[in-house]
Amino acid sequence: MSDCIFCKIAAGEIPSTKVYEDDTVLAFLDLDPQAPQHILLIPKTHIQSAADITAANSAVVAHIFEVAAKIAAEKGFSDGFRVVTNCGEQAGQSVKHLHFHLLAGRDFTWPPG
Repeated sequence: MSDCIFCKIAAGEIPSTKVYEDDTVLAFLDLDPQAPQHILLIPKTHIQSAADITAANSAVVAHIFEVAAKIAAEKGFSDGFRVVTNCGEQAGQSVKHLHFHLLAGRDFTWPPG
């Protein structure tokens, strides 16, 4: 989508601090971190939200979780980490492109705020 900020980041039109990249997934540092370690993982193809995951595109979501585990291991998140996605405005989704927050480096509570 031409007006999607995450599509522009994935295309290299907007710079980001990349943590990981392959043909399907891009991981980069969040500009407004909510934890000492806050990495966003996005599919390079536009999927609007978790509500739009289908049998046709679910493999990319599985791959994102594989990448999250790889990053967590490489970064030494041995004390634990959290992976979060927001689906829809009421849940706090501000960018209409499926993305996952990989958070680490502090204690987290449940339920989240």
